[in-house]
Amino acid sequence: MKTRRMTELALLTAAALIIFIVELRLPDLSSIPGVKLGLANIFTVYVVYSYKAKEAALMLLTRILLGSLFSNNFSSVIYSLAGGMLCIAGMLLLKKVIPINYLWLCSVFGAMFHNTGQIAAALLLTRSAAVLIHYPLLIVSGCIAGLFTGLCAQFVLKRLMPVRKNGEFNEETTMKENEK
Repeated sequence: MKTRRMTELALLTAAALIIFIVELRLPDLSSIPGVKLGLANIFTVYVVYSYKAKEAALMLLTRILLGSLFSNNFSSVIYSLAGGMLCIAGMLLLKKVIPINYLWLCSVFGAMFHNTGQIAAALLLTRSAAVLIHYPLLIVSGCIAGLFTGLCAQFVLKRLMPVRKNGEFNEETTMKENEK
């Protein structure tokens, strides 16, 4: 990975971590565990559509591990990893069929994948089907949050396309580089 690209990813990861920490300070939206806006996912969706799959997965993994370290909540790592890895895998597959103009839709599906991964982790850890009672609400709230973060990512992507050649923002060049 080139230095410029690594620097861009590091800055995006840092921005996502800052948003994550700020969001931790906000009051809970619901009494249901796992319901939150997930504003840091704006950067994840942006990276999925702007960078290679390996880079997007690395950014998400770094964000999850550092986020648990900064928040001093290591018990959440299992849920975050399960949800995050299923989310990134699903979004990377959907990116191939959902055009960039509809990346918000990919974000909605990503949120549903994330919630499914979290519930699967909870089922494995608790060995109790009682956690499934939260699943419908998580899916609904995830769709709403996914739509919001996806629209934000779409806004960012259209206005802040990564610099690739001659210091100009160029969507075609970015898309060609992602295919390599």
